Amino acid sequence: MRPTKTLHEIGQSLWLDNITRNLITTGTLKTYIDEYSVTGLTSNPTIFDHAIKNSHDYDEAIQHSMGKGVTSEAIFFDLAIEDLCKAADLFLPIHKLTNMVDGWVSLEVSPLLAHDTSKTLAAAKALHARVGRPNLFVKIPGTPEGLPAIEEAIFSGVPVNVTLLFSSEQYAGAAEAYLKAVERRIEGGLDPDVPSVASLFVSRWDVAIASEVPKHLQNRLGIAIAGQTFQSYESLLASSRWRRVFNAGGRAQRLLFASTGTKDPQAPDTLYIEGLAAPFTINTMPEATLKAFDDHGAIGSLVPARVFELLAEFADAGIDVGALATQLQDEGAASFVKSWNDLISCVASKSRIS
Repeated sequence: MRPTKTLHEIGQSLWLDNITRNLITTGTLKTYIDEYSVTGLTSNPTIFDHAIKNSHDYDEAIQHSMGKGVTSEAIFFDLAIEDLCKAADLFLPIHKLTNMVDGWVSLEVSPLLAHDTSKTLAAAKALHARVGRPNLFVKIPGTPEGLPAIEEAIFSGVPVNVTLLFSSEQYAGAAEAYLKAVERRIEGGLDPDVPSVASLFVSRWDVAIASEVPKHLQNRLGIAIAGQTFQSYESLLASSRWRRVFNAGGRAQRLLFASTGTKDPQAPDTLYIEGLAAPFTINTMPEATLKAFDDHGAIGSLVPARVFELLAEFADAGIDVGALATQLQDEGAASFVKSWNDLISCVASKSRIS
């Protein structure tokens, strides 16, 4: 059995962390679905920036739209929605077969809104209504300002992918926002079944401390944080509060491992796939990582053992995990803003090509 199929069989969803128009038109995405057990897809401003900048697939559409006086941001959303609708249609049979558990695609609200609750909520509702697909997650950052927007979006019936989470504590905040929204829907006599995922970014931990810890601790913190978060996830789902929601017809907000491409060339290219094989979770991975795992991946023990002992070693090495989590979330939000600005500039420049 292919490693990707084995991973799927143990109960983890494999999602692709990429989208390009070429990926869809050439049938490559369909191949990933049929042969690599890929059951979903995520996107972000960086992914779309690379897709538009590094191909001519979007040039004609951009120039045609710009000629009508449309803004670069509006053009981008036109392009992104067209791609994601086609991807969503490919995943729709999986979505139906799994009763909405799987088969999702994700589109992010403008990262410029990450610290504006009301505008984030308005953008999330507008995107969800505009796309008109049942298997679209709207991505909202799990920043302090984003959490109220997440709660209100879920309460309004908008499926949400909570992004930019870096720690067990930040995950717990996202889970609380989701749970409160579902409880409010139950209290108001509304259908509690509004899907959501909570996306924990993994590899950036190891990049951030690469020069600050001894060799035996390098490339181990991301998986340790993910393991700690997975334990929190399991504990929350087993709580009486969640069980009351399940009894009323609600569903779990699934944990998603994001940023799982290996950044250190000296580390295994399947590091964050093999180390985070856990049932009832999602691992969204870049194309290169998906192919590498399918080629030579292996699955050992499910999620890391000795999580708290390992985190204690990092504390002894001077790593303040709490402070670093806040820093990484702030840097992640800033990085997405930069990618967004680069993306909009790219669209504008493409419109001027004769």
